[in-house]
Amino acid sequence: MINGMTVSRWACINFSRSVQESVARGFCSELVQMCQVSGMEFNPEPVIPIYPARPEQVEKALKQVYHACMNKLKGKELDLVLAILPDNNGSLYGLISQCRLTKYVFKISKQYLSNVSLKINVKMGGRNTVLLDAISYRIPLVSDIPTIIFGADVTHPENGEDSSPSVAVVVASQDWPEVTKYAGLVCAQAHRQELTQDLYKAWHDPIRGAVSGGMIRDLLVSFRKATGQKPQRIIFYW
Repeated sequence: MINGMTVSRWACINFSRSVQESVARGFCSELVQMCQVSGMEFNPEPVIPIYPARPEQVEKALKQVYHACMNKLKGKELDLVLAILPDNNGSLYGLISQCRLTKYVFKISKQYLSNVSLKINVKMGGRNTVLLDAISYRIPLVSDIPTIIFGADVTHPENGEDSSPSVAVVVASQDWPEVTKYAGLVCAQAHRQELTQDLYKAWHDPIRGAVSGGMIRDLLVSFRKATGQKPQRIIFYW
Protein backbone atom coordinates (compact mmCIF):
# COMPACT_ATOMS: atom_id res chain seq x y z
CA MET A 1 0.00 0.00 0.00
CA ILE A 2 1.32 3.43 -0.98
CA ASN A 3 -0.95 5.15 1.55
CA GLY A 4 -2.39 2.86 4.22
CA MET A 5 -5.45 4.31 5.94
CA THR A 6 -6.71 4.02 9.53
CA VAL A 7 -9.81 2.14 10.69
CA SER A 8 -10.42 2.95 14.34
CA ARG A 9 -14.16 2.32 14.64
CA TRP A 10 -15.78 -0.60 12.86
CA ALA A 11 -18.60 -3.10 13.24
CA CYS A 12 -19.55 -6.42 11.66
CA ILE A 13 -23.06 -7.63 10.81
CA ASN A 14 -23.56 -11.35 10.12
CA PHE A 15 -26.54 -11.90 7.81
CA SER A 16 -25.73 -15.58 7.23
CA ARG A 17 -27.58 -18.22 9.24
CA SER A 18 -24.86 -20.81 8.57
CA VAL A 19 -21.96 -18.76 9.93
CA GLN A 20 -21.63 -19.20 13.69
CA GLU A 21 -20.38 -16.36 15.90
CA SER A 22 -17.01 -18.04 16.50
CA VAL A 23 -16.44 -18.47 12.75
CA ALA A 24 -17.38 -14.85 12.03
CA ARG A 25 -15.11 -13.66 14.83
CA GLY A 26 -12.21 -15.72 13.48
CA PHE A 27 -12.75 -14.37 9.97
CA CYS A 28 -12.78 -10.75 11.18
CA SER A 29 -9.65 -11.34 13.27
CA GLU A 30 -7.69 -12.74 10.32
CA LEU A 31 -8.90 -9.96 8.04
CA VAL A 32 -7.82 -7.30 10.54
CA GLN A 33 -4.38 -8.90 10.83
CA MET A 34 -3.98 -8.92 7.05
CA CYS A 35 -4.96 -5.24 6.84
CA GLN A 36 -2.35 -4.44 9.48
CA VAL A 37 0.36 -6.46 7.73
CA SER A 38 -0.51 -4.76 4.43
CA GLY A 39 0.08 -1.29 5.86
CA MET A 40 -3.15 -0.11 7.49
CA GLU A 41 -3.73 0.92 11.08
CA PHE A 42 -6.71 -1.22 12.04
CA ASN A 43 -8.24 -1.47 15.52
CA PRO A 44 -8.38 -5.22 16.29
CA GLU A 45 -11.68 -4.90 18.23
CA PRO A 46 -15.07 -3.87 16.80
CA VAL A 47 -17.08 -1.18 18.57
CA ILE A 48 -19.75 -3.75 19.49
CA PRO A 49 -19.73 -7.57 19.32
CA ILE A 50 -20.48 -9.09 15.92
CA TYR A 51 -24.19 -8.50 15.33
CA PRO A 52 -26.30 -11.43 14.01
CA ALA A 53 -29.18 -10.45 11.74
CA ARG A 54 -31.71 -11.98 9.36
CA PRO A 55 -30.95 -11.41 5.66
CA GLU A 56 -34.44 -10.00 5.02
CA GLN A 57 -34.01 -7.35 7.74
CA VAL A 58 -31.06 -5.35 6.43
CA GLU A 59 -32.50 -1.92 7.20
CA LYS A 60 -33.50 -2.90 10.73
CA ALA A 61 -30.07 -4.39 11.44
CA LEU A 62 -28.24 -1.32 10.14
CA LYS A 63 -30.34 0.98 12.32
CA GLN A 64 -29.79 -1.12 15.42
CA VAL A 65 -26.04 -1.40 14.86
CA TYR A 66 -25.82 2.32 14.13
CA HIS A 67 -27.62 3.33 17.34
CA ALA A 68 -25.67 0.83 19.45
CA CYS A 69 -22.37 2.14 18.09
CA MET A 70 -23.38 5.79 18.46
CA ASN A 71 -24.27 5.23 22.11
CA LYS A 72 -20.88 3.66 22.76
CA LEU A 73 -18.89 6.13 20.65
CA LYS A 74 -20.71 9.17 22.06
CA GLY A 75 -21.47 10.70 18.67
CA LYS A 76 -18.42 9.62 16.67
CA GLU A 77 -19.12 7.98 13.32
CA LEU A 78 -18.20 4.44 12.29
CA ASP A 79 -15.33 4.17 9.83
CA LEU A 80 -16.37 0.85 8.32
CA VAL A 81 -19.07 -1.84 8.39
CA LEU A 82 -18.14 -5.43 7.53
CA ALA A 83 -21.06 -7.56 6.33
CA ILE A 84 -21.18 -11.33 5.98
CA LEU A 85 -23.86 -12.09 3.38
CA PRO A 86 -25.72 -15.30 2.49
CA ASP A 87 -24.47 -17.07 -0.62
CA ASN A 88 -27.42 -15.74 -2.66
CA ASN A 89 -25.46 -12.48 -2.79
CA GLY A 90 -26.51 -8.93 -2.01
CA SER A 91 -24.91 -5.60 -1.16
CA LEU A 92 -25.06 -2.57 1.11
CA TYR A 93 -25.19 0.78 -0.69
CA GLY A 94 -24.80 4.21 0.82
CA LEU A 95 -22.12 3.55 3.45
CA ILE A 96 -18.49 2.46 3.55
CA SER A 97 -18.82 -1.29 3.78
CA GLN A 98 -17.09 -4.49 2.76
CA CYS A 99 -19.45 -7.36 1.98
CA ARG A 100 -18.34 -10.99 1.93
CA LEU A 101 -20.31 -14.11 0.97
CA THR A 102 -20.65 -17.01 3.39
CA LYS A 103 -18.55 -19.39 1.27
CA TYR A 104 -15.51 -17.13 1.57
CA VAL A 105 -15.81 -16.96 5.35
CA PHE A 106 -15.45 -20.74 5.58
CA LYS A 107 -12.60 -20.94 3.04
CA ILE A 108 -10.08 -18.35 4.17
CA SER A 109 -6.82 -17.98 2.26
CA LYS A 110 -4.02 -15.45 2.62
CA GLN A 111 -4.43 -14.36 -1.00
CA TYR A 112 -8.16 -13.79 -0.52
CA LEU A 113 -7.64 -11.77 2.68
CA SER A 114 -4.93 -9.74 0.97
CA ASN A 115 -7.29 -8.85 -1.89
CA VAL A 116 -10.01 -7.81 0.58
CA SER A 117 -7.59 -5.67 2.59
CA LEU A 118 -6.61 -3.79 -0.59
CA LYS A 119 -10.29 -3.12 -1.33
CA ILE A 120 -10.90 -1.84 2.20
CA ASN A 121 -7.91 0.51 2.04
CA VAL A 122 -9.17 2.06 -1.20
CA LYS A 123 -12.69 2.49 0.19
CA MET A 124 -11.20 4.26 3.21
CA GLY A 125 -9.43 6.73 0.90
CA GLY A 126 -6.02 5.08 0.71
CA ARG A 127 -3.91 4.20 -2.32
CA ASN A 128 -2.46 0.77 -2.98
CA THR A 129 -0.38 1.42 -6.09
CA VAL A 130 0.87 4.30 -8.21
CA LEU A 131 2.09 3.99 -11.79
CA LEU A 132 5.68 5.08 -12.34
CA ASP A 133 4.61 6.69 -15.63
CA ALA A 134 2.01 8.71 -13.72
CA ILE A 135 4.38 10.27 -11.20
CA SER A 136 6.85 10.82 -14.08
CA TYR A 137 4.16 12.67 -16.10
CA ARG A 138 4.35 10.20 -19.00
CA ILE A 139 0.72 9.03 -19.46
CA PRO A 140 -0.75 10.24 -22.79
CA LEU A 141 -3.88 12.42 -22.51
CA VAL A 142 -3.54 12.53 -18.73
CA SER A 143 -0.14 13.84 -17.68
CA ASP A 144 0.10 16.98 -19.80
CA ILE A 145 -2.72 18.95 -18.15
CA PRO A 146 -4.89 18.42 -15.01
CA THR A 147 -7.26 15.59 -15.96
CA ILE A 148 -10.19 13.99 -14.17
CA ILE A 149 -11.34 10.46 -15.07
CA PHE A 150 -14.99 9.50 -14.56
CA GLY A 151 -16.62 6.08 -14.55
CA ALA A 152 -20.35 5.29 -14.31
CA ASP A 153 -22.61 2.27 -14.19
CA VAL A 154 -26.10 1.22 -13.15
CA THR A 155 -26.90 -1.93 -11.16
CA HIS A 156 -30.37 -3.39 -11.66
CA PRO A 157 -32.44 -5.67 -9.39
CA GLU A 158 -32.40 -9.42 -9.98
CA ASN A 159 -34.71 -10.93 -12.57
CA GLY A 160 -38.22 -11.26 -11.19
CA GLU A 161 -37.85 -8.34 -8.80
CA ASP A 162 -40.36 -5.78 -10.05
CA SER A 163 -40.35 -3.09 -7.39
CA SER A 164 -36.80 -2.41 -6.19
CA PRO A 165 -35.02 0.63 -7.63
CA SER A 166 -31.93 0.50 -9.78
CA VAL A 167 -28.75 1.92 -8.28
CA ALA A 168 -26.54 4.33 -10.21
CA VAL A 169 -22.89 4.82 -9.27
CA VAL A 170 -20.47 7.47 -10.53
CA VAL A 171 -16.79 7.62 -9.56
CA ALA A 172 -14.13 10.22 -10.40
CA SER A 173 -10.40 10.53 -9.81
CA GLN A 174 -9.42 12.86 -6.99
CA ASP A 175 -5.67 13.15 -7.53
CA TRP A 176 -3.43 14.23 -10.38
CA PRO A 177 -1.09 13.23 -12.00
CA GLU A 178 -1.43 9.85 -10.26
CA VAL A 179 -5.20 9.37 -11.00
CA THR A 180 -5.35 6.46 -8.55
CA LYS A 181 -7.63 7.87 -5.84
CA TYR A 182 -11.37 7.92 -6.59
CA ALA A 183 -14.49 9.30 -4.94
CA GLY A 184 -17.89 7.77 -5.62
CA LEU A 185 -21.53 8.83 -5.44
CA VAL A 186 -24.53 6.52 -5.31
CA CYS A 187 -28.21 7.22 -6.02
CA ALA A 188 -31.35 5.15 -6.33
CA GLN A 189 -33.45 5.70 -9.44
CA ALA A 190 -36.36 4.31 -11.42
CA HIS A 191 -36.64 0.53 -11.72
CA ARG A 192 -34.36 -0.79 -14.52
CA GLN A 193 -33.61 2.68 -15.86
CA GLU A 194 -30.19 2.48 -17.52
CA LEU A 195 -29.57 6.22 -17.93
CA THR A 196 -28.24 7.82 -14.74
CA GLN A 197 -30.87 10.42 -13.91
CA ASP A 198 -28.87 12.47 -11.38
CA LEU A 199 -25.76 13.15 -13.48
CA TYR A 200 -27.05 16.67 -14.03
CA LYS A 201 -29.92 18.42 -12.25
CA ALA A 202 -31.39 21.90 -12.56
CA TRP A 203 -33.99 23.52 -10.34
CA HIS A 204 -35.33 26.90 -9.32
CA ASP A 205 -34.39 28.28 -5.92
CA PRO A 206 -36.66 31.01 -4.47
CA ILE A 207 -33.63 33.08 -3.46
CA ARG A 208 -30.83 32.15 -5.87
CA GLY A 209 -32.98 31.61 -8.94
CA ALA A 210 -31.85 28.99 -11.47
CA VAL A 211 -29.52 26.46 -9.81
CA SER A 212 -27.67 23.55 -11.39
CA GLY A 213 -25.99 20.58 -9.74
CA GLY A 214 -25.87 16.81 -9.76
CA MET A 215 -23.32 14.03 -9.37
CA ILE A 216 -20.92 15.35 -12.02
CA ARG A 217 -20.75 18.82 -10.51
CA ASP A 218 -20.26 17.44 -6.99
CA LEU A 219 -17.31 15.32 -8.12
CA LEU A 220 -15.78 18.20 -10.06
CA VAL A 221 -15.97 20.36 -6.94
CA SER A 222 -14.38 17.63 -4.81
CA PHE A 223 -11.56 17.26 -7.39
CA ARG A 224 -10.80 20.97 -7.11
CA LYS A 225 -10.78 20.81 -3.31
CA ALA A 226 -8.51 17.75 -3.31
CA THR A 227 -6.01 18.95 -5.93
CA GLY A 228 -6.27 22.73 -5.65
CA GLN A 229 -7.02 23.13 -9.35
CA LYS A 230 -9.81 22.75 -11.88
CA PRO A 231 -9.58 19.86 -14.35
CA GLN A 232 -8.74 20.98 -17.87
CA ARG A 233 -9.68 17.65 -19.42
CA ILE A 234 -12.45 15.14 -18.65
CA ILE A 235 -12.27 11.46 -19.62
CA PHE A 236 -15.56 9.60 -19.08
CA TYR A 237 -15.96 5.80 -19.12
CA TRP A 238 -19.47 4.33 -19.33
